[in-house]
Amino acid sequence: MSAFTYDLTLAGLSVGSAAALTGIGLIVTYRATGVLNFAHGAVAMVCAYVLRQCVVGWGWPLWLGAVVTLLFLAPGIGVALERFVFRPLAVLGGDPAQTLVASIGVFVLLVGGAALVWGQGARDDAPELVSADPWGQSAVVLVLAAGIGAVIRWTRFGRELRAVVDDRRLAVLGGVDADRVAAAGWAFGSFTAGLTGVLLAPSVRLDPYGLPLLVMEVMAVAVAARMRSLPVAVVVALGVGVGQSQLTRLHLPGGEGRLLQAVSANLFVVALLVAALVLPGVGTKDALPRTATARVATPPGAWIVAGVLFLLPLGFAGSDLRTSVQVPALGVVLLSLVVVTGRGGQLSLGQAAYAGLGALFTALLAAGRFPGLPRVPELAALALAVLLVAPLGLLTGWPAISRHGLALALATFAVGVGVSRFVFAQPYATSGLSLGRPSGFDGDRAYYVLELALLAGALTAVHALRRGRTGRALAALRDHEQGASAAGVQVPSLKLLAFVAGAALAALGGGMLGMGLRAFDSSAYDPVRGLLWFAAVVVLGADSTLGALAAAALLVGLDAGARGGVAAALVGVLAVCVGRFPGGPYEAVRTAAERLRPQRTARLTELGMGVRRRIRPAERRTGSTAAVAKGVAHRPATTPHPRPRAPRPLAPTPPALTAHALHARYGGFTALDGVDLVVRAGQVTAVVGPNGAGKSTLFHCLAGTVRPTRGRVRLGGRDITRLTAHARTRLGIARTFQQLAVFPSLTVAENVCVGAEQGRVAEPGAVERALRLFGLDGEVRSLPAAGLPTGTLRRVELARAFAGGPRVLLLDEPAAGLDTAEVAALTQVLRALAAEGTALLVVEHDLDLVADLADVVHVMTAGRIVASGPPDHVLDHRALNAPEAAGEFPA
Repeated sequence: MSAFTYDLTLAGLSVGSAAALTGIGLIVTYRATGVLNFAHGAVAMVCAYVLRQCVVGWGWPLWLGAVVTLLFLAPGIGVALERFVFRPLAVLGGDPAQTLVASIGVFVLLVGGAALVWGQGARDDAPELVSADPWGQSAVVLVLAAGIGAVIRWTRFGRELRAVVDDRRLAVLGGVDADRVAAAGWAFGSFTAGLTGVLLAPSVRLDPYGLPLLVMEVMAVAVAARMRSLPVAVVVALGVGVGQSQLTRLHLPGGEGRLLQAVSANLFVVALLVAALVLPGVGTKDALPRTATARVATPPGAWIVAGVLFLLPLGFAGSDLRTSVQVPALGVVLLSLVVVTGRGGQLSLGQAAYAGLGALFTALLAAGRFPGLPRVPELAALALAVLLVAPLGLLTGWPAISRHGLALALATFAVGVGVSRFVFAQPYATSGLSLGRPSGFDGDRAYYVLELALLAGALTAVHALRRGRTGRALAALRDHEQGASAAGVQVPSLKLLAFVAGAALAALGGGMLGMGLRAFDSSAYDPVRGLLWFAAVVVLGADSTLGALAAAALLVGLDAGARGGVAAALVGVLAVCVGRFPGGPYEAVRTAAERLRPQRTARLTELGMGVRRRIRPAERRTGSTAAVAKGVAHRPATTPHPRPRAPRPLAPTPPALTAHALHARYGGFTALDGVDLVVRAGQVTAVVGPNGAGKSTLFHCLAGTVRPTRGRVRLGGRDITRLTAHARTRLGIARTFQQLAVFPSLTVAENVCVGAEQGRVAEPGAVERALRLFGLDGEVRSLPAAGLPTGTLRRVELARAFAGGPRVLLLDEPAAGLDTAEVAALTQVLRALAAEGTALLVVEHDLDLVADLADVVHVMTAGRIVASGPPDHVLDHRALNAPEAAGEFPA
């Protein structure tokens, strides 16, 4: 090995050791709490600044500053974050979206706070804690990783940690102090973050934005290790570090050389792109329906106030107006997040990249430097840039088809970082680039008028996406993705539409922002700025166009009128409070006002007092009518056997849905072992069996959410085995869910509209007919689904499925959560549907309901159908000849 190669290897090991420390800290925090700590880099930056302040600013000895920073400050930050930010979220259920926003909020808060305290300038005098010997640093990392692995594998704390990771609630029931485990995980993760920052600060310029982003880039090693394996993280970190260092020795001419130079300087970014986009997504448990509530109505007159405020700058002059021109442009960029995140429910952290591409393409087109295109006027360049950037939204839209929650956030963040490093930071693309304003709009006042016109157009487009059929489909996708797919919504296409529309809006806003500044400034579109924009929109109302405009005014106004970092600090404070105020600041203020409002107690008149004295004795003797009715409604059935029902002669009907020799496996477990099933039109077919018999897997294979390993599913004479759930819905298969799949932010009528618009047939009166059939045509039709009783929501889900005109209706435990009266009403409705020719398949545990409703019953055990026939024969046969299995069927 030559001396030069050896020196490069040592340099790579030094960088790789710091990356390995980051990976270790991220993995330990994630395994202890389930949170991917996006604030890891910000904690590293704060600790580096504090050590510098202690040693350089206050003259402390290096060892004392290191002890205070690494052994007290860093773990203290972690414990404080767990106690005051993430523990409230865990108590509320740990919604992935809110947890991610809180983590980004901590990042933004620490970055803004550092900018306020130490300024935004870069520092190059950070003290060196340890010598630059990479072998010593690597040894420390390896010993640390081995020690953590031993603790996790062989100690009581490690067993408790694994238990909390597997199931926090079950671990708590088993006596594990989950809060203590989480606090320890956060303390250690913050310690490694502080150590990383202290080690990196002497070799890089210390500033509030650069170091946090650098640490976030090397989270690729944790993602590559699937957030679980410490050895894999260490090996990947050291390997990428050495590889990045060795690539610097290669020099190629022309464009290939520039590309190689960019890759050699950003190999960790390449690793992050590969880990986030190519490897299977991490955080699979985050792929759950997002918590959604009814949208808070905009206060009366708010739009009038907003219009007046946006017109006020027309009376400004000088620097005030030059600052104001940034507000409409940033407002358009933030509207893209309203479309993607607020309405579509997709966690997108890469919108700053599309805004920067819009500004860059506009500048290149206006300067005549865009490859293959001539110079065009500025306004035409802006329009053409929007058209060029919009298809690039597929860069983040395509991963969104198969990724959710944390995995999607990582993918979009990786794209944003990649565009920033490989496009915006390359001199050949941006050097000497200026951007003028359109002809006739060169002055600030005239350009502001143009911006208001473009903002009005963007608001109109967003309003169109939030209304009508597309708006309801997007809301359904946001509230419950599986429910939307079951209702017939083409989820992949709709996700792509949201990201393409979001990219177009971001490009328009980015181009407007560049024209307002009269230059292309890559720092205005860096990934850290994108995280700030995301947090601001979410905390001020992700689904509110007015909230996006308020966020734009807040960010620009505070940064211009106060010391740099105030806007970031304020947004960070709001974001970290998301666990305590999930509805946002407006909802929190409204709730507080209602609590402070004096409550007036109602008083009875003399006549009322006399009536109450006459009524009370009767209540004492007989009890209240409501209590008696409630007791009757919830009284358990006294008959232990299924209720007899007069047999209904079954005329031969054609098969509507057929399953032939279905096999399904999960790992090494066989869920279905050659199942044959026929569901006939005009009949109610039921599937019963003990837990683990394969009923749910069979149901999912028929609905299209699980693809069998072998076998065929046919609808009529058509093979639909490989069709998706929404494609089957449009062919006539509708389904309901055991766990309610309604769209809380939509009204009852809008929920039913989704099913009618996306179903098999589109009938003008389908919605009204479904509402009448299920008793939802009264005042309840206009109420948001959020907060309605379970029985009403069951009817809403059934009405939505029925409104699409299905040929086959699949019902997964439709009686779950219903009382006796509601079950009786449900039975009558389902019989009526079967009488009209609909084929019904019911998977149900309530054997009384099955006996009263079904025409044919199939009994499943161990992935096979072991008995079939009329309910009176099959259920009695099971009870008489298989008494040992009878107890496995919950009645």
